[in-house]
Amino acid sequence: MTRLLSLRGVSRAYRGDAAPFALDVPAFDLEEGEALALAGPSGSGKSTLLMMLALAAPPDAADRFTFASQDIARHWRAGRRDALADLRARRIGVVPQTGGLLSYLTVEGNIALTQRIAGRPDAKRVRALAEELGIAAQLSRRPAALSVGQRQRVAIARALAHRPALVLADEPTASVHPELADAVLALLRRECAAAGAALLVATHDPDRAARAGFPVLECETRAPGADGIARSIFTRAPLAQAA
Repeated sequence: MTRLLSLRGVSRAYRGDAAPFALDVPAFDLEEGEALALAGPSGSGKSTLLMMLALAAPPDAADRFTFASQDIARHWRAGRRDALADLRARRIGVVPQTGGLLSYLTVEGNIALTQRIAGRPDAKRVRALAEELGIAAQLSRRPAALSVGQRQRVAIARALAHRPALVLADEPTASVHPELADAVLALLRRECAAAGAALLVATHDPDRAARAGFPVLECETRAPGADGIARSIFTRAPLAQAA
């Protein structure tokens, strides 16, 4: 397989309402078409890592950060935000925690949004995804008329509509009933595999992700040191040794 993402020595500090912490990524690789779950408790930095991988937040430091053969660390250092935005629009799909649908657009309009942004309209693919995900009958409706499960399926279809190389799902089961959570994870994995997209899912429920067939990468947490900053660490040692 071809390596899609490769990070070495990447870090980002965060100071919000909670105690300050730093996210450290000594080594992380993701291959094309690979599925992986990131596990850790709330506040451990999973969403922060996804934001960096979505090219929406810069690292504070990066020895290496490449995506789709492009040097992302260099783009951030050079302030090439337009290049990053273009790469994000064309190659990355995101499934946010709450679905993040636009209330004033129909289901069809929401699914097609990523295609419009990427400049690749494809009405047949929108309908095909809706059929596959069981929401074809809802295409003319607006999000308020949908169930929570239907909204999640629309978000998945939107993330896949523009044929991205990478799909990032941030706690996609957090807002759904436990009985639906397993179905959502299975659906994400199946649809990304069919589309040839790599999939990275952040979850606080590693057992559920493992049951759905995801390899699980657990976060290592360290208590605050002399600098008063707690640390969360994500690393994939076997791939790091092979790099």
